[in-house]
Amino acid sequence: MSEAKRRSVGRPAGTAKASGGHSQSLVRGLTLLEHLAASPLGLALSELAEMAELAPSTTHRLLQALQGQGFVTQESEQGLWRIDVKTFRIGNSFLEARDVVATSRPFLRRLTLDTGETANLGIRDGATAVFLAQHESTQMMRMITKLGSRAPLHASGVGKALLAGMSDDERAELLKGDTLSRVTPNTFFDPEAIEAEVRVIRRQGFACDREEHAIGLHCVAACIFDERRMPIAAISVSGPMARIPEERLLSLGALVREAANNITAKLGGRLP
Repeated sequence: MSEAKRRSVGRPAGTAKASGGHSQSLVRGLTLLEHLAASPLGLALSELAEMAELAPSTTHRLLQALQGQGFVTQESEQGLWRIDVKTFRIGNSFLEARDVVATSRPFLRRLTLDTGETANLGIRDGATAVFLAQHESTQMMRMITKLGSRAPLHASGVGKALLAGMSDDERAELLKGDTLSRVTPNTFFDPEAIEAEVRVIRRQGFACDREEHAIGLHCVAACIFDERRMPIAAISVSGPMARIPEERLLSLGALVREAANNITAKLGGRLP
């Protein structure tokens, strides 16, 4: 018996063809997830099909399969498709493997105990910060961020800390053009103003969000670095202005900076 015949013994007819088809569908499905992950506001079916260079009918079939498994969801009002919780969990498992989330949790807990405010951990995804871990304040009035939610880098404490940790070239590329939105009247959205803010953040070691992401909310954040001195995440403490007035921002910033530096050290990272 020839080698080719021996390999085919016991294999159902059409298996090789079906396997190739399944592989193609898998690659296409992962491509759709990549496009959706890069578009936090969601994409219409037609947009997604064009970006993935697929027929709308094929795109819809793949999206329905992904939706059935909890990887994507469709917003009923506008019909936009977004990544869902299972995709977030898979991405989060990668971060757990790097110990960023697991290592940060005790520090978030301690920050909440020391400050009475909610502590968060976020990472960068494109031009946004994604919140992956949180330790809530026990105060009746408190800041709560849904895990997996996003905020523009230029309009959030965590985001500005990450921006300040980037190289100048990387940040300039990210901020170029007229794409920066004004989330509140206090948002820095001009690249020159953001660069001036970055210089302040680097000098003091933490970022301040003074109602730039949400009116009535103050936040301080500091960056966590890897072994190459590159930003991998940032932690923050947030709360209402009534409890975090301007004069308290600096003292909270020192606490958050110390916690971020300790996490960096625990992960084997190095400060810039």
